[in-house]
Amino acid sequence: MISKFPRWVWAGTWVLAFIAGIVNVVGLLGFEHQGITHLTGNSSLLAESLATLNIPGMLHFSALIGSFVAGAVISGILIRDSALQLGRRYGVALFLVSLLLFTAVPLLQHGSAYGMYAAACAVGLQNAMVSTYSGAVVRTTHVSGMFTDLGIFLGHALCGLPVDTRRLQLCLLVISGFVCGGIAGTFAFRAFAYSALLFPAVLTAATSIAYGIYRTRKVRG
Repeated sequence: MISKFPRWVWAGTWVLAFIAGIVNVVGLLGFEHQGITHLTGNSSLLAESLATLNIPGMLHFSALIGSFVAGAVISGILIRDSALQLGRRYGVALFLVSLLLFTAVPLLQHGSAYGMYAAACAVGLQNAMVSTYSGAVVRTTHVSGMFTDLGIFLGHALCGLPVDTRRLQLCLLVISGFVCGGIAGTFAFRAFAYSALLFPAVLTAATSIAYGIYRTRKVRG
């Protein structure tokens, strides 16, 4: 599956991981100090709220997780199957991600948790879109699986077993994109606070436009 990805998919995967890295670090540095792009920590915080009968916490983390899932639902409606081909609604999906991130900025600036929900919906949509066209091989909003694969590859290499170099390259691609996004997001948040999310919003919109132009040229060619 990975070997069949065209070059634009590899470049797009790095960009989307970079975007997710920015969004997540803004959530961690913001007023709630909570991750946005992955559900493991938020599920644990939901569990803690349930155990302590913290009603506001239950509602908040349920909404945060539900927003991510809602984004995945939107992706499922738009993309529908796992066949990677031009003409699928990737451009529309990316435009919606951009719109949600733009929406999150003023909400967060006013201290509203709805900004986090909008951002979570955006990355849920993005992650599901990538997961759909890659046959669940690629995730761009969290890197636990990528680091797990790196450990597996190292174990195989130490035992003299063959290593899937394409998968290794993909792991390094996603990890580097996510980490670079986190670095960029840290500097952007320190300089612009929640307006830092305008950078991934614009970048996602630009990616949507670039995809539309690429698709049009391919169809005409």
